[in-house]
Amino acid sequence: MENKVDIFDTTLRDGEQVPGCRLNTQQKVMIAKSLEELGVDIIEAGFPISSPGDFESVTEISKNVTNPIVCGLTRAVEKDIDCAVEALKFAKRPRIHTGLGTSDQHVFTKLKITREQVIERGVAAVKYAKKFIEDVEFYAEDAGRTDNEYLAKVIEAVINAGATVVNIPDTTGYCIPEEYGQKIKYLMENVPNIHKATISTHCHNDLGMATANSLSGVQNGARQVECTINGIGERAGNTSLEEVVMAIRKHKWLDFTTNIDATQIYPISVLVSETMNMPVQANKAIVGRNAFAHSSGIHQDGFLKNRDNYEIIAPEEVGVEKSSIVLTARSGRAALNHRIAVLGVELTKEELDIVYGKFLELADKLQVIGDKELKILLSTHLEKTLDF
Repeated sequence: MENKVDIFDTTLRDGEQVPGCRLNTQQKVMIAKSLEELGVDIIEAGFPISSPGDFESVTEISKNVTNPIVCGLTRAVEKDIDCAVEALKFAKRPRIHTGLGTSDQHVFTKLKITREQVIERGVAAVKYAKKFIEDVEFYAEDAGRTDNEYLAKVIEAVINAGATVVNIPDTTGYCIPEEYGQKIKYLMENVPNIHKATISTHCHNDLGMATANSLSGVQNGARQVECTINGIGERAGNTSLEEVVMAIRKHKWLDFTTNIDATQIYPISVLVSETMNMPVQANKAIVGRNAFAHSSGIHQDGFLKNRDNYEIIAPEEVGVEKSSIVLTARSGRAALNHRIAVLGVELTKEELDIVYGKFLELADKLQVIGDKELKILLSTHLEKTLDF
C-alpha cells in the first residue's frame, strides 16, 4: 500500500543506549515479543559487534519473533557486517543496517576522510552486506546537517549498490520540520533511482521536534519511521513511537496507515519503563500518567458534559483503563459532585454548596483530595449519616 508507513522500532538498540538502561538478553527478548504483538514492522535488535551480550540478544530475538523484520546495526566495516550476518542467521526476515557519517562535520572531524571516500565506503559496505542478506538499509549519519546536493549523490550511489532502505537521520536533532521535510522532498525529486528504495526517517529530539520532523518526512515521501517506545534514546531521546502512530491515526486527512495495534501502546510503555528503570514524565503525550487526567474546573466541567471537549484520544484506544478526574483546589462543583456520586452519595444543591466550601479549604492545604479525604469531609460537614 502506497500510504502504509512502516514502523521501525529501535528501543532495543538506540533506546538502550541511555545510561543506566542496559538490558539482559531475557529482558530484550520479552520486549521484542511485545513489540511483535504491538505490530511493529521492523525491530532493530542491537549492534552485534559492540559486545557479546548484544550479539546474543540479536541471535535470541531472531529465534523468538516471526513476523517483524529483525535488524542488526553495523558500521560500514566488513567485520561488523560479518558479525551481524552471524547474529541474524536464525531470523526469518533479516536486515543489515549499515552506514557512516555524511555531514562535513562528521566527514572531516570524525572520519577524517574525503567526501568521495565516504561514498566509496558506503557503496562497498552495501555491496558486501548484499552478498549475505538481500534486505540492506543504509544510514547517512548526520544527514540533518548534510548538504542536500551531496546527500543526494550518496543516496543514489548506495541504492545503485543495492540498498533497499535509505535512512536519513537527523542525528543531532538539529532540523526543524520544514527543513527536514524539504530534505526528504529534495531526495524524492533529485535522486533518479529513489523509487527503488524506501526512505526512512530517524529523528532525535534535542530541540523537541523529533515527532514533528518525522511526520514532515512522511508527508514528503518517507515511508518508514524509526522510533522508540516512550521516545527514549541518546541524549534527549528519539522519535516517540506512540506520538507518531496516534498523530497518523487522528489526522485521517493525512491518509497514512500503520500496522500498530494502538491498544497495546500503554502496556508496552509500562513494560519498557519498568524494565529499563526509566520513568515516564507525568505530562508525556499519550502514555504519561497525566495524559488522561483532568484537574482544572473548567476542563472537568467540559469533559463531564462531553469528553471530546478536552480529549482527542479515548484512553481505551491506547490501552489505558479510563480517564481520571483529579480533585484539587482548581476543581469546580461539577467535578466534586461527580466524584461524590461515584461514591454513591447524592447531594442537594444546598448540601453541595456546604461541602464545596469546606472542600476548597481542605484542597488549599492538600495537593490532591482522594476518596478517603472526601468521605471524611462528607461525614464531618453533613448532618445526615453516610454509609460507606
